[in-house]
Amino acid sequence: MLNSNPVSTKSINTIRALSVDAIQKAKSGHPGLPMGAAPMAYVLWRNHLKIDPSSPDWNNRDRFILSAGHGSMLLYAMLHLSGFDITMEDIKNFRQWGSNTPGHPEFGVTPGVETTTGPLGQGIANGVGMALAEKMLAARFNHPEFKIVDHYTYVLTGDGCLMEGVAAEAASLAGHLNLGKLICLYDSNDISLDGPTDLTFTEDVKKRYESYGFQVLTVKEGDTDLDSIDKALSEAKSEKDKPSLIIVKTTIGYGSPNKEGKSASHGAPLGEEEVKLVKKNYGMDPEKSFFIDNDVSQDFKKIGENGKLLRIEWEKTFKEYAEQYPQEAQLYRSFMEQKLTGELDEVLPVFEAGTKTATRSANGKIISAIAKCAPWLIGGDADLSCSTKTEISGKGWLSKDDFSGRNIHYGVREHAMGAIANGFCYHGGFKPFTATFFSFADYMRPPVRLAALSKIGPVFIFTHDSLAVGEDGPTHQPVEHLASLRCIPGLTVMRPADANETAVAWKHILQSNCPVALVLTRQDVPVIDRSRYAPASEALKGGYVISDTENAEVAIIATGSEVHIALEAAEKLKEEGIKTRVVNLFSIEIFEQQSNEYKEKTLPSSLKKRVVVEAGSPFGWEKYAGDNGVIIGVDRFGESAPGGTVLSKFGFTPENIVETVKKII
Repeated sequence: MLNSNPVSTKSINTIRALSVDAIQKAKSGHPGLPMGAAPMAYVLWRNHLKIDPSSPDWNNRDRFILSAGHGSMLLYAMLHLSGFDITMEDIKNFRQWGSNTPGHPEFGVTPGVETTTGPLGQGIANGVGMALAEKMLAARFNHPEFKIVDHYTYVLTGDGCLMEGVAAEAASLAGHLNLGKLICLYDSNDISLDGPTDLTFTEDVKKRYESYGFQVLTVKEGDTDLDSIDKALSEAKSEKDKPSLIIVKTTIGYGSPNKEGKSASHGAPLGEEEVKLVKKNYGMDPEKSFFIDNDVSQDFKKIGENGKLLRIEWEKTFKEYAEQYPQEAQLYRSFMEQKLTGELDEVLPVFEAGTKTATRSANGKIISAIAKCAPWLIGGDADLSCSTKTEISGKGWLSKDDFSGRNIHYGVREHAMGAIANGFCYHGGFKPFTATFFSFADYMRPPVRLAALSKIGPVFIFTHDSLAVGEDGPTHQPVEHLASLRCIPGLTVMRPADANETAVAWKHILQSNCPVALVLTRQDVPVIDRSRYAPASEALKGGYVISDTENAEVAIIATGSEVHIALEAAEKLKEEGIKTRVVNLFSIEIFEQQSNEYKEKTLPSSLKKRVVVEAGSPFGWEKYAGDNGVIIGVDRFGESAPGGTVLSKFGFTPENIVETVKKII
């Protein structure tokens, strides 16, 4: 029994003390959560969590997500004590420049950290993505005698996470899909930064999560009753058809005589004297900092030892699996490594010059084609697939009764959809894409930003990309969205000019481990005649000269559906004796990665007369227009009218481009 084990109590107090010491040394951090949540973290890691610190990327490990990422010292203490590659010096350098123990957990920075968390609620939605990935891989690869995919996703969440809408969106979907291997531990301490949660949060969380389809369990004495926590976790694991929420009632800042149960312990160090009083309450030497007793070290050592044995046993099982099912084993490896199972060029469709098609429609044909040699590519949409055209044809729709489908109905839940897609990437085994209208990118900006920060590779498809949406009006006509996404470091924004450039975009996407925003038209656009203009493959350079005249006097720079308008304008200017170069900036981010020589060759500094054409905000285009250039953009919200009319009224016509060029020549 854990309650009567003095070593367990000592281990829990060591977690608390390490957290308090690191935060005090940093003069910054959140001690309250680690002090209150240490018992549930200890019981989970000690008795349930299947991990091997010597092999932190083992595919069949359990996943632990600290959704309440401000309590990061709890996680770092657990990782250090359990044997992950986090030294005591790392703990002492908490929140310092260049350390691998940043203020909030960051994926790819700290061994054992599964997700980048801190923006509250994101971790819950990431956990739904991970649990869904486990379920889908199990459906694809497991056999009755070989469960090579069989692990749990645990999320430690707090009051703030459960207040966020993204958590509600994701939990609703998790319950609908019966994700029984998703277990959320709710650190219910009734305190937020401003004070008691009853200032704003008085709902019945138990009833809400039961209505979502969760099993809800409660531990009334989460500060001390380790056996009840252990029992609740076992009960949650035994429920196969429902995700679980374990409400663990805790005391924030537990053990602090002056700040226990108060918001004062939430987001600031306790102070030197209070730290000493806390350690006295824990039965520890108040003069010792960053101290770990040998009994505690031995206790935590068992986590790694048990995990290593489980990992070795799994590897043995997988070897037997590979002998009996060699093709499936090879396919499983291709999922984990995301290797193509065929030649991409052989399946990519080619679109006939002179025809017209919306890039959203072309994209639908492309993803259905490449799915044949990218079996790990999965997609989903926010209840819009019939309009975004993003169904992978013939690959089925996922449901709670069948997890073999490669298309996911996310419902009208853009925020959760983006965060769940991130969860797929964090988990491994799939490359997900999502789809919605471009104007709704605002609803999912946080997970787009976090994907870029984490350097993971979801594909965010945004259709209905401009004023050409037309009659739906300004609520659905994106204006500032291209500029907004281009501001995100590490996000590649692509706006193809036609169907064949859309295919080229996917060549880049399938080779990239970073997030991509693929921005597509609703309206039909001409398939450019590449016998007259530069090949679509040039788009892989991000920007290229699509049409040129020797000794050009002016450059027209365009993206997406405005490229064909720019080409028409260039032809008209040619008839009038004005020599014009047309540059297609398919992706500014990729273009900026090219050599200075290539960029100068494409847009020579000597070619000062420039006209930029993009049906979006002009913000950011000053760099390419230069001091003598003109930007034809959109500096206000749109209007409700037929798309062609709106584009014409805003000046996106060959005639207006011609007149604009004449004014600066």
